[in-house]
Amino acid sequence: MVVTIIGIGLIGGSLALSLKETALAHHIIGVDRSPEHLREAVAIGLIDEPTQDLAEAVRRADLVVVAVPMDAMLTVLPQVLDAATERQTVIDVGSTKAQLLGAVENHPQRSRFVAVHPMAGTEYSGPAAALPGLFRDKTLVICDAPSSAPDAVARVEAVFGRLAMRLVYMDGTAHDLHTAYISHISHITSFALALTVLEKEKEDEQIFALASGGFESTVRLAKSSPDMWVPIFRQNRENVLDVLDEHIHQLQHLRQLLNQEDYPAVYQQIQQANLIKKILK
Repeated sequence: MVVTIIGIGLIGGSLALSLKETALAHHIIGVDRSPEHLREAVAIGLIDEPTQDLAEAVRRADLVVVAVPMDAMLTVLPQVLDAATERQTVIDVGSTKAQLLGAVENHPQRSRFVAVHPMAGTEYSGPAAALPGLFRDKTLVICDAPSSAPDAVARVEAVFGRLAMRLVYMDGTAHDLHTAYISHISHITSFALALTVLEKEKEDEQIFALASGGFESTVRLAKSSPDMWVPIFRQNRENVLDVLDEHIHQLQHLRQLLNQEDYPAVYQQIQQANLIKKILK
């Protein structure tokens, strides 16, 4: 295939690597608003050809991947579909779906679009963050598949199946609810924890010396880009607020138990939390 990737960051760049490693793509065109990102992507071998001509890059591709921040996605995806034909498959890789699906619901080329979310990533961004094998054994959520052309869905299934991803199907509304609980709350909690530590611990050297193990793994996501996460929180605001309210409730309950020195109850709460081991082995 000829593949056009719009947005050469962690996900777009990692996908480029995986498509090359599996010989699914023989030529990858990269589109990015940053000339520096395009130069870097060429230099490290993520893409074969850089361009900022969106319509031409879409016209030449068999598969088009839109991997831009979610706010930009609302503008870029319709432009991509404007340039698409009946032979192309267009996918996004965004972390929210309902608003995006609504934005293209009535587009004449809606059937060429398959909404997907690869549940993979790191806290880093930019072309240099791209990793080989990032998607192996991870989950790909395919949203609202009945609204997409069968051949477009089949192409997505074939491509990501070759990348050794597990395929899960759900509608966009359900996706946004579940990702709020599984992914988005993890990030907002990590941001809050980092802010807490930065506020309370004024000695940078002490943070560096002591911050290992559990703290480091918990706060790792706080290094994630605000350019990526503010649009996600904006588009999935209601679900994020819902899960955040429950999280605050749980924190307040634990605080109350500690304040009352009710350690048997704290013990029981930790035991209850340990049940997650049955799901995450």
